[in-house]
Amino acid sequence: MAQAAQANNVFDANSSQIQVEHDKQRRQFVIRLNGSHDRAVLLYEYVGKKTVDLQHTEVPDAYRGRGIAKHLAKAAMDFVVEEDLKAHLTCWYIQKYVKENPQPQYFEHIYQ
Repeated sequence: MAQAAQANNVFDANSSQIQVEHDKQRRQFVIRLNGSHDRAVLLYEYVGKKTVDLQHTEVPDAYRGRGIAKHLAKAAMDFVVEEDLKAHLTCWYIQKYVKENPQPQYFEHIYQ
């Protein structure tokens, strides 16, 4: 068990191994952490035919502060742009991400 906890401490969010999965049926973006049952998620809902609400981002406590949420935020915003959707940014972290990563294509797809 101590080895598993130690493995968590060396997780590198900047690693090219980070893979964000988009589960369209459950309307969420997911990162599986170290092949374990731990997952970071970003939840969204369709609130119109071409409008989504990016509602909530959650990273397990043991993995916070490592930049994991930014991978979820980028995947979600890229999805909004690629699908030509409009987005409500209910999640405070997505609001922060967009402010810190001011991409013109993002602003064109956000309800202000």
